[in-house]
Amino acid sequence: MHQTEEKGMEIATLGGGCFWCTEAVFLEIEGVHQVIPGYSGGHVKNPTYKKVLSGATGHVEVIQVTFDPKVIPFREILEIFFTMHDPTSMDKQGADVGTQYRSVIYYHSEEQRIEAEEFIEEMNNTNVFGLPIVTKLEPCAEFYEAEDYHLNYYKRNKEQGYSRFVIGPKLKKVEKEFKNRIK
Repeated sequence: MHQTEEKGMEIATLGGGCFWCTEAVFLEIEGVHQVIPGYSGGHVKNPTYKKVLSGATGHVEVIQVTFDPKVIPFREILEIFFTMHDPTSMDKQGADVGTQYRSVIYYHSEEQRIEAEEFIEEMNNTNVFGLPIVTKLEPCAEFYEAEDYHLNYYKRNKEQGYSRFVIGPKLKKVEKEFKNRIK
């Protein structure tokens, strides 16, 4: 599992559809020091993108976000995460369908678990999304970094269709709603 050497930093592991989208969003957030796309929650050692994409490994496309909780608290990480994907959609985000795209928070501490649980309960109680949240909370699972060509995917591929029509609108939405949190 990836761990940070920086004192005072926390790690959040989030699965909310394609990791290209979640990575692009969190790279723009103030207080975020590192975002690594990868795979968690499966039953195969050292999975590859191709195997995860097939749905056969049980892994989820996730990002590990290393952040400074003094600059951006975990609750705000959750707010951004729930804004940039659909937490009411089971195993599907837009055209990406399968368990590898499920909405999940792999918590790294009891404090993260409690805060995420309370946040989801609050969102459900206020019916913010109009449907029940299906995001799973699970203890941190083994994390495998994705292949190098996935790192900074959006920045390196801005002109591709997926970047323009899927990632771009998510970035714009987060930039609008969290303009005080953009680097």
